[in-house]
Amino acid sequence: MLERAFTGSQKYYKLLGGLLIIMGLGFAAYLLQWNKGLTITGMSRDVSWGFYIAQFTFLVGVAASAVMVVLPYYLHDVKVFGKITILGEFLAVACVTMCLLFIIVDLGKPMRMLNVLFYPTPNSVLFWDMVVLNGYLFLNILIGWNVLEAERKGVHYPSWVKPLIYLSIPWAVSIHTVTAFLYAGLPARHYWLTAIMAARFLASAFCSGPALLILLAFFLKKYTKFDAGKEAIDKLSQIVTYAMIISVFFVGLEFFTAFYSSIPSHMHSLLYLFVGLEGHGKLVPFMWLFAILAVVALVLLINPKTRKDEYTLKIACAAVFFSMWLEKGLGLVVAGFIPNPFDQVREYVPTVPELMIALGVWATGFFILTILYKIAVTVKEEVAS
Repeated sequence: MLERAFTGSQKYYKLLGGLLIIMGLGFAAYLLQWNKGLTITGMSRDVSWGFYIAQFTFLVGVAASAVMVVLPYYLHDVKVFGKITILGEFLAVACVTMCLLFIIVDLGKPMRMLNVLFYPTPNSVLFWDMVVLNGYLFLNILIGWNVLEAERKGVHYPSWVKPLIYLSIPWAVSIHTVTAFLYAGLPARHYWLTAIMAARFLASAFCSGPALLILLAFFLKKYTKFDAGKEAIDKLSQIVTYAMIISVFFVGLEFFTAFYSSIPSHMHSLLYLFVGLEGHGKLVPFMWLFAILAVVALVLLINPKTRKDEYTLKIACAAVFFSMWLEKGLGLVVAGFIPNPFDQVREYVPTVPELMIALGVWATGFFILTILYKIAVTVKEEVAS
């Protein structure tokens, strides 16, 4: 089936070409980082996790969200998800690939990751994060490719794939849960030290991931003959609605816990994010934008008329995706380091090379996704004809 990726329209090749240019610029910035080290980034002794790890954290959730179409289709035989399930699985492949790339660029020297293989420490959460991420990537490639190949041939997928499908469902939950434990298991970082951190991660994942999947389905409908189906989109939009409500509720719980109980260390992080702290507040505009987008998304999603309208649903899904990106892919990680253990504020701002590298990783992910979707859509069109 791979040969289908090498044939396409002029728009398809232009898209790949544009992504390759961005990937090239990102790689050039990475060569600069390779030469000079992480000193070219905005990270410091006080803020040792920055934009790279924030993107990794957000994308793990988008990858985990594939379970929201896999579980109903394979476990409960919800046939309306038949067309869109492969899109969710391939989206997970692209997102996990980006997650691993963000970890590599954050290490500074890629060979450092060999320490995890040569000197494994099972009592380390990082070790288990490596296991679940690579395992989930392998599962989605294997399942998605074999199911699509079987569909192309007009036969049922091999029986040995079924246990892997069942395994991928709890595995999807595990990748974001283990990632949440990376934060919640650090007692010195009070903003992250919350029992609902894993629940917050999963709630945001189950709204941002399906929201992106809906937008991608609309994109494919516009530029190809592939149509995921209105019923599938409607059901997926309902999942986004409930998950978004829960996600915003969980953020509200953090505010109540911090301010009603007057926990200084927890209050300071939230104050820094939303009103500034000691004259420092570079993230304040972004966090208020998160709040505005979240409200807009909820208003459009809760109302059945706007949720079922294609135009307003696109706006709602875009608002969900970018609001969750701002909250988890920008604010959550940085706020955990502010203030530092000496109760001082050391702000973090990503540098231009850092942003270029991150953009290059995102372009790589979408390059992989474009190729996988091209193969999937071509096979679906051949089968339909």
